[in-house]
This record gives sequence, structure tokens and C-alpha cells, in this order.
Amino acid sequence: MGDVLRYKTIYDKPGRLRIRWGQHAFSKAQGRGLEKMLVTHPWIHSAQASHVNGGLLIHYEKPERDKLLEFLGGLKVKEINPLNEDNAIDELDENFIRSFSIALGKLLFTRIFLPPPIRVVLTLKNALYFWKRGFTALGQGKLNVDVLDATAITASICKRDFATAASIMALLRITDLLEEYTRKKANATLSQSLILNIDNVWAVTADGDVLMPLSRIAIGDIIRVRMGGIIPLDGEVEEGTALVNESSMTGEPLAALRKPGHSVYAGTIVEEGSMTIKVKTLADNTRIQNIVSMINQSEALKAGIQSKAEKLADTIVPFSFIASALTFLFTGSIAKATSVLMVDYSCAIKLTTPICIISAMREAANRKILVKGGKHLEAFALADTIVFDKTGTLTVASPEVEKVVAFDGFNPDEVLKISACLEEHFPHSVAKAIVRQAEKENLHHAEEHADVEYIVAHGISSILNGEKVLIGSEHFIFDDEGIPLSDTEKAIIEKESDGYSVIYLAAGGKAAGMICVNDPVRTEAKAVLDTLRKLGMKRIIMLTGDGEAAARRVCETLGIDEYHSQVLPESKAEILRSLRGSGHTVVMVGDGINDSPALSCADVSVAMKDGADIAKEVADITLLSETLDGLVELRILSNQLLNRIRVNYRAILGFNTLLLLLGIGGAITPPASAVLHNLSTLALSGLSVRRYE
Repeated sequence: MGDVLRYKTIYDKPGRLRIRWGQHAFSKAQGRGLEKMLVTHPWIHSAQASHVNGGLLIHYEKPERDKLLEFLGGLKVKEINPLNEDNAIDELDENFIRSFSIALGKLLFTRIFLPPPIRVVLTLKNALYFWKRGFTALGQGKLNVDVLDATAITASICKRDFATAASIMALLRITDLLEEYTRKKANATLSQSLILNIDNVWAVTADGDVLMPLSRIAIGDIIRVRMGGIIPLDGEVEEGTALVNESSMTGEPLAALRKPGHSVYAGTIVEEGSMTIKVKTLADNTRIQNIVSMINQSEALKAGIQSKAEKLADTIVPFSFIASALTFLFTGSIAKATSVLMVDYSCAIKLTTPICIISAMREAANRKILVKGGKHLEAFALADTIVFDKTGTLTVASPEVEKVVAFDGFNPDEVLKISACLEEHFPHSVAKAIVRQAEKENLHHAEEHADVEYIVAHGISSILNGEKVLIGSEHFIFDDEGIPLSDTEKAIIEKESDGYSVIYLAAGGKAAGMICVNDPVRTEAKAVLDTLRKLGMKRIIMLTGDGEAAARRVCETLGIDEYHSQVLPESKAEILRSLRGSGHTVVMVGDGINDSPALSCADVSVAMKDGADIAKEVADITLLSETLDGLVELRILSNQLLNRIRVNYRAILGFNTLLLLLGIGGAITPPASAVLHNLSTLALSGLSVRRYE
């Protein structure tokens, strides 16, 4: 097969086309890639590919037939990118349906077609698995659900009620299948959301650092990663020293010092410093494995309500044994005692609560919200205070440069060019605005500086033509660095800066100019804040490093009464600690490297989609959409999660208590008690998986 796929037309009617390339034309994963490629065209409504016969069914807008045929005629194999993650989810669905069908089929086949002696042998054989689990728990000094299940099965077998024992075991296996399926599918969905979306990297070449697509990087190439950046590929440090946060892979919260000769890995974050890395591997599976590892680790971040449920479940088990013994003592009926033993509150409690939480995490991922652990959903539901960074969070992610003002000895083009040269390495919305403006004005800011040092929340320091250049906040330039200001320059600043976010540039020990950035609020921001208030957020606070005028303008627009301007990162963190110390449950929302200290101090932290890599690494939750609307969805979803868990508790308590009373009264037999109990557990598990509205 050549590069261009040759197909045969099977069906061709206006708006609907079916073609076929034949067997082995593409793999199942490539077929899904082809489907995704096609539906990116607005005039194609849907596409269904079959790897079995190389077929493709397309529904499209009728006037675009010629365009579609032209596209298909030039289609090349290398353009079809496989989508293995979607394939994995489909395989999970298929495996669950197959396993469920096999379990149910075995039970029915055994009951209908096999003679009683063989059924007895199979029941005893299957019971060995549950007895082993029960004895293992007892050997560890635990009296848990495994012991209760084994005892219930044993009681049925001792009564020679093999049909009930077989039914109990079949239902237990089905509930295990459901839990495993739900967890794995949630993980697969989250894995797709977490895959690193790195398109371009800085390659070190003979002509200096060049921004190029990641796909063009080869093994042995040298790439540069600076502070706040994510390491895109596995490699070895060539030059430079940096602190690298490897928690996504190792779970170690403290950054590790990495020097020349040390190995570094894809998905880790440079917290401080800068380094060049010699690429050792290009395999995407390494990145994906790191991501999946992080998801699995995040499952350990259980919600408090889940931990309480598990403790409650384990506590209830001994009472089930006591209730069964008392029933036999007072009634003398083994059947009634066995009926009590068959009823278990703990099984449903322990099973449905984590399923609710994982389903909520999966639902959040479907809504483009990445949640790293169940406890963060619970904290978001219980929060009464939400704190916002301003720039890039409450304001748009793409602010615009309104004007460039040069001081004596400099011109505006020079100020903008130098500023863009320094800012292009850092993923902040204002930095991006400065770089965009330089591109609009055709100011080519080739890198002439020796190195760039980022000072968190203050600015950037570098060397240009043998002189020290600085760019950053007013506090950084004039207070920390001691750059002098003349009366004339002070007057210019006062006149030109009102209402803007201002970035200052200094070169050679004197002020060079200022860049005024218009940072309009997000169109949805006010509606989001109003809705959050209605949903129980009692305090909404804004923190910003900008001046008083710019902060006041944003707060007046959004109706925020409480704000702090000209706040340094350590001060942001201190404000968060103070709020928590006074009894508030606090959410922090930010997007920049300078927000990371405050994000770390919140009860639950949220990073924006376009935020710095390190902010997204530190944050408990990341919004993967462009807007703040995810905060409202998150509040509603987390409230629904807690409500669903409470409803499950009431249902479990009510139904199992009813079964208990009916068993003690002799109204139902032990087999009926076992079947009803397990069916109720299965039903609640199924309801816990359902979508959140």
C-alpha cells in the first residue's frame, strides 16, 4: 500500500458517502484517528470507520461533495494518527460487557443444564476463592466484609442450600466487575485529559535558541527548559542547574536538584533555574505512563466522607455477627440467624461511596475539569470563601498592549523589543501580550541576552550588550533593584498608567520605559461570581500585584467588595493562611508562577487552562476550558456528589434494616434475603455510576 489510500465507492448519495479501502488498510486506532480528523471539518457531520474491512461512512453537507472527494483522494497513511486512548476506553466497555455476560451466562447455564451433583462441585470450587479471602482477612486480624461474605456462603453450604450460595457468589463477582470497570474507565478518561499538550520547545542550535515543533526534535538534540516550564521528553542534563519537581512521577513533594549528567523525565516541572537537556527518548508511552501513575496516586487522595464510609463499613461488620448470634439465641432458628447474616450494611456503603466519587471525577473530566483526588471535590463543596488572582484569571487570558511609553534615552520600539525578548520564555498572559505586540509591529527580538533569570512575582533579570536589563513590577524595579526615577518620569507614570496593568523596563541602571496593558475582565466573570454567591460562597476576594487603580477598576466591574492590590506572592500565601486560620474553607484560583505559593496554601486550589505549568502542577483542580464557567459546574457537581452519597446512606440503611426485620420475623428466607441484599447493592452501585445532571 502506497502513501495515498485508494478506495472503492460503495454508496454515494447527496450528504452520505460510504467508501472502502479493503482489509488491513488501517488499524482500529488509526480508524479512530481518521474519524477525528474528518469531523474537524465543519461541513462533515459524522464519520464512522471500520478497520475490519477498511470502510468509512461519512455524513456531510450536500454542497461540499467535491471538497470531500478531493480530500479523500489526497489522503495519506501518515496523516492518520492513531488514537489509542479512545481505543482503550472502547476495549474497557467491551471487556466489561463480555465479563458480565460470561458471569451471568455461567449462572444460568449451571442452573438450567447441569445436574445437581455437578452444580454442587462447581459451587464448592467457586467458594474456595471467597474462603481464601475470608481466611486471609482473619489472618491479618481483620473482621471485614470478606469474612462476612465467606461466612454467609459457608452458612448456605452447611444448610445444603447450594443454589443460594451460587447466587451470592455470582452477585458478588458482578459487583466486583462493576467497581473495577468504573474505576478503570474513570482512569482512562482522566488519562486523556492529562496527556501533555506540548506543541513547541526551545531547541539549542548553532544559531541560538530556536522555537520549533516538538515533532521535529530527534534523539540527541539539545532543548532548553526554563523556570516554570515542563520537561517534554526524557533526557540528560547537558548544562545548567535546576530544582525539578518530580512529584507527578515519584510522589516526592520536594523538588530535586538536577545537574549536568543527571537524568530528567517527561512531565516533571522546573521550579527554579534553567537547564539544557540532551534528548534520550521520544516515546510517547513514557509520558502517558507518568500520567497514569499520577492518576493512580491521586486515587489515594480520598474524600473525608469516603474515609468515614470505609471506617463505618468495617465497624458495622462485627455487629452483623452479633445480631445473627442474638437472633439464634432468642429464636432458636438457624434460618432466621442466617437471614440476618446475609444482610450486610457495610458492603453497599464501602462500595457505593468510592464509585460515586470516581464517577464524579469522570464527569468532571467530561466537562473539561481535571480533579486530582476525591477529597478536593469534597473541599470545593464545603468551601465558603473563594480567592481569585486577577491577571489571566478574572481578566481575559489574552490582554492587549495599549501603549508603550519610553523614558529619556530610549524609544518605544526599543522598549517593546527588549521586553518581548525577555518575556517570550515565560507562560503568563501579560508576557504573551507583549510578545504578540512586538510581532504585530514587526520587531524581531532575536535573543541577544546571555541568560534569563525569573524572580517569582517580581520580574526578569538578564544581560544585554553587557548591561543588566530588568523587566517587571513597580516594586521589583524601583524598590528591590533601586532603579532611580526623576520627577519627570514620575509625572509620566502618574499620567499614563491610570487604570492599566503596567510593566516597567530598566536597562543599564536606569528606567527605560513602561508598557501599559489593557486587561479587560472575562465576559462570563460577573455571572460566574454571582452564581457562586447563590451557591453558598460567602466571601469572594481578589488578590493582585497590580496597582490600586487597576485593581479597583476590575472589582467595581465585577462587584467584588474585598481585594488586595500590590500583593507579593508570600503575602498572598499569608492571606490564605490567615483565612484558613480563622475557620474558613478556602478555594484559590490562579494561573501564574507567582500564584503557586498561594495555591499550595488553599484548602483546594484551581488553575486555569492557559496557566503556567507549575501552577497546574501545584493545583488540585485544573480548568481545561477557556472560561471560568467550570467553577460553577464544579460547585454544582461537588454538591451533587455529597448529596448522592447521603441519599445512598439513607437507602442502604432503610432497605437493609427492612431486610433484617423481615429475616428476624421469618417473613423472608435466607436465600431471598441474600438475593435482595446483593441486588440492592448492585442497584445502588449502578445508580452511583449514572451521569450527574
